[in-house]
Amino acid sequence: MAPRGDETPPPQSSVERVYEELREQAIRFDLLPGDRINEVELSKRFGVSRTPLREALNRLVADGFLTFTAGKGFFRRNLEVKEVFDLYEMRQRLEMMLAELAVERASPEAIEEIRGFLEISRREDPTRSVYDLVRLDEGFHERLAALSGNVEMLNVLKDINARIRFVRWVNMERGRRTRTQGEHLEILEAVAAGDAGRARDLLQTHIDGRLEQITEAIRDGYAMIYMRRSGQG
Repeated sequence: MAPRGDETPPPQSSVERVYEELREQAIRFDLLPGDRINEVELSKRFGVSRTPLREALNRLVADGFLTFTAGKGFFRRNLEVKEVFDLYEMRQRLEMMLAELAVERASPEAIEEIRGFLEISRREDPTRSVYDLVRLDEGFHERLAALSGNVEMLNVLKDINARIRFVRWVNMERGRRTRTQGEHLEILEAVAAGDAGRARDLLQTHIDGRLEQITEAIRDGYAMIYMRRSGQG
């Protein structure tokens, strides 16, 4: 039986809580590349036993954020150029397919909702952090993908976005935001006009995952990560 509107939702499970918090730390590289995960310390911090902690850590291995070595434990996965390149390529092709479906299925009301979102995201706001800007960028792409009506493909896109978020954060630091915002509007207008070919072409150019660019972003990202650690020391 469905719960009544006045009923309190069930509390988040300890596994889910630990998983969500550690996943966010991994995405932001608060867990540094190659670092060993201290399970004893995490058990104390989260107030959970090793069983739910291990379940959460194994989920993060499956998601691609951690690695596990028998006899040694869990480690934050390194940023690998080939892996990030493959994820960008997959994201690009996936979004191009989703755009085709969006042209077929999107309602005018849903397109207008994204226009409204772009009006907000394009505003210059000095209080927004780079992390906020990346989330707004993801927000556009995931809203556009949702126009397809294909929940499974959208969920795959969200997982890819989480794994490449740090590299996008580095690129946003380089001041790509203004050009990105203009391209978002062009892509949306192509979908609104029912021009699947143009929408695909624009997305192919917009999601720029060139190997040399990714290599440079990862190099700069490592510099930022370890400068941040130095500043905390």
